[in-house]
Order: sequence, then structure tokens, then C-alpha cells
Amino acid sequence: MGEAVTEGVSRPLVVVLGASGLLGTAVTRELAARPVRVRAVARRPATVPPDPVAEVEVCTADLTDPGELARVVAGADAVVHLVAYITGARTWRAADEGDAAERVNTGLVRDLIGVFRHHRPARPPVVVFAGSTSQVGTGGAGTLDGTEQDVPQTAYDRQKAAAELALEAATAAGVVRATTLRLPTLVSRGTDDPSLDRGVAATMMRRALAGEPLSLWYGGTARRDLVCVDDAARAFVAALDHADRLAGRHWLLGSGTGTSIAELFGLVARVAAEHTGKPPVEITPVGAPGGAVPTDAVDFVGDPAPFHDITGWSARVPLRAALEDLAAALTRDASAPRP
Repeated sequence: MGEAVTEGVSRPLVVVLGASGLLGTAVTRELAARPVRVRAVARRPATVPPDPVAEVEVCTADLTDPGELARVVAGADAVVHLVAYITGARTWRAADEGDAAERVNTGLVRDLIGVFRHHRPARPPVVVFAGSTSQVGTGGAGTLDGTEQDVPQTAYDRQKAAAELALEAATAAGVVRATTLRLPTLVSRGTDDPSLDRGVAATMMRRALAGEPLSLWYGGTARRDLVCVDDAARAFVAALDHADRLAGRHWLLGSGTGTSIAELFGLVARVAAEHTGKPPVEITPVGAPGGAVPTDAVDFVGDPAPFHDITGWSARVPLRAALEDLAAALTRDASAPRP
């Protein structure tokens, strides 16, 4: 995917599944600046940047409908698979809702493999799949390097792990050239529509800007690797550029720096106060709610060096800068007139 596009040579087609979400919008924006063809696929229309270099086609589809997945990936040289089953307008939680979640989180990957196995393109297409650092469960300690034995603790992580293993097997069989990028906790800087951001940082920033206290579980000691979604989007494009060297395994994205949840909430409260001119909101320790999962108390900090060594990618946006931009974007969004 990284070779220069020359005159008379067809531009490669990159299909982005889940293109209307926060990460999908960022990935589509990155690809739109390249001399490729982009097919942005989602259940609702994806956002296309103005004056794209790429040829961009927006395609709406419910990928669980028979035949839809085959239709939208027809002719693809590469597929960026970002679809995940999430419920609720204001939650960062991926839903564990039985068959429906499994159908999306694992079933669509198996369907994708089936489509390419049936049609057998001349060259196996590239697939870059969005996994999660939390798939390791409690199987690692300290900074993760990607060699840990996975012990997934939630249904979501088990579904993601099953999809990842299916892609690795399909790569070994020559059906696809697939790699999984295991995502850390993403933080938006409001580059795209802030309403797309359901992450924990955005949720707490909205509360802090509204003057509401922030509830802290488990003392906030668990550490997370917090990476700007714009940096994560660059990583997916970098994976397309180095597809053959990355294929057949998973890679950890991250900054390599752990931030405790308590530190994150404290920084959110201070940044929000700078925007409102009011004292920082209170951070209130509470018992774990009914929706808590075992991984809420586990550290997830990944070593990005192996991925960097191949692609040259690294996280660029400092956490504080991302939160300052996010607060400004949320403030603008809250004051914007509504139709």
C-alpha cells in the first residue's frame, strides 16, 4: 500500500468498515489525504474531509444483513476493520450482549474471511483489525510487550480474541494478509465531531465542564496508556504501508507511559477549570458499580517499540494537549446552535 501511485495505474481501494465512528472518522480523514480510493462504510453516513486527495465513496450498510459485507468489500485491496458492538449514547463500554455482540465482534470477521476465501483475489487482500490491549486480561504484569499469554476476562475481549485468531489462521492459509492492532485507551482532541467521542476522558470532561463531580472506582490506581485517536489513526495507515512485515500477528499501540485513572481525572478536572474559570470539580471515591468488570482494576500499558521498529510510528500528541483541545471542542459544541 505504501508504493507511489503512478500515472495509468489504478489507485488501490481501501475499505474502512465502521467509518462513521470516532476512530473510523479519523482513519478516513488520514486516508483521504492519500492518492488512494477509499470506501467509507458504516450504518450511518461517514464524514468526508473537504477537498480530499483520495477518491472517496461513502457507503451505508448494515453489515449483518446477508450479502452486504460481500458487496462493500468487492474489489478491495485492503480492509480496515473498526466495527465493534457498542450500546448507549454516552458510554465507553463495549456491550457484552450475547449473540448480537458476538455476531458483530467475531461473526463479521469470519464473514469477511469467508468472502475472500470464496472470491480468492489474485493477491490476498490486506486486513487491519482493531483489537484491544485488554484482550490480555490478567495475563501480563507491568508494561506489556505483546508476548504475554492472553487470558481474556470479558465477553468483549473473548470475542475480539477469537476474531484475531481467525485472521491469523486465514493469513497462514493465504486467504488474507491480516494484522491486529491492539488499541489502548483512546483520547480525542476534538479534531472531528466531539459527539462521536464516548471515551472515558470525554465522558469525565463533559461532567467536569458541567460542574459535576467525577466518580472514581477502585481508588483510581489502575494505569492506562492514553493515546490520542489522531495518533491511532496514523498507526492504522502505517500498518497498511507495512502490511507484509506486520501480517500474521498482533501489535500493541501505545505511548509506553502509564497514567493512573486518579491522575487522569485530576488532570481532567484542572483542564476543565481552566476553561470554566471555576474551581476544579471534586473527585469522589465510590464503590464499583454493577457494570464494573475485572479488568477495571488491571494495568494496561503497552510497549509500542516492536510496532515502531517496523513502521516508524509513535504517539505524538501529549495527554494534556489532547485534553485541552478536547475541552475547547466540547465547549464550542455545547454553545453551538442546534437544528
